Amino acid sequence: MSVTRVPIPPVAKGSLTKLWFGVAIAVALAAGTAWAGMQSVPQSAAGFMASNADEPGVVSTESGLQIKELVKGEGASPTDADVTLINYEGRLVDESVFDANDRVPMPVAGSIPGFSEALKRMQRGGKYRLWIPPELGYGAEEKANPQTGEVVIPANSLLIFDVELVEFIPEQQLRAMQQMQQQAGPGGPQPGAGGPPPGMPGMPGN
Repeated sequence: MSVTRVPIPPVAKGSLTKLWFGVAIAVALAAGTAWAGMQSVPQSAAGFMASNADEPGVVSTESGLQIKELVKGEGASPTDADVTLINYEGRLVDESVFDANDRVPMPVAGSIPGFSEALKRMQRGGKYRLWIPPELGYGAEEKANPQTGEVVIPANSLLIFDVELVEFIPEQQLRAMQQMQQQAGPGGPQPGAGGPPPGMPGMPGN
């Protein structure tokens, strides 16, 4: 079972507006919990990042984030006031896939620092590869699978993700959709209790 599975109800084919209404019902906007990452130690993470910086197309930012544009997007980029809809895949150091999810809602301001910075550099329809050093991820904090107790993010992990930005809208607009659904009564689907499900990329400590 996927560590980061997000139980968003299926939405019939149609406009993105319908999809966002489904997201508004299924997901609370509080910061989520752990992304899964890859095992590393600070020295090896730093060495990997130093070597990776010389790879074609890789851009290193002042913070230490590395990002590569795989498919060019179009239009504006999200801001801290927006909620994004993303497809992503995560891989371990041996390139084995540890998790993948499609159409996951992610508040830009509710992400770990490296992911938040990367989202604000993306455009709709674009695909990107991210290398997030420990200091922009979870640092010395470990993250465990809530079902098995197995540590999926060791301390000082380097996080690597492929991300596609499907869409984004202002958080205020999404909240308005939530209110409209709540006012519609108990006939529709209700949000899950207890906040976002495990695996939604969130700030450390959540």
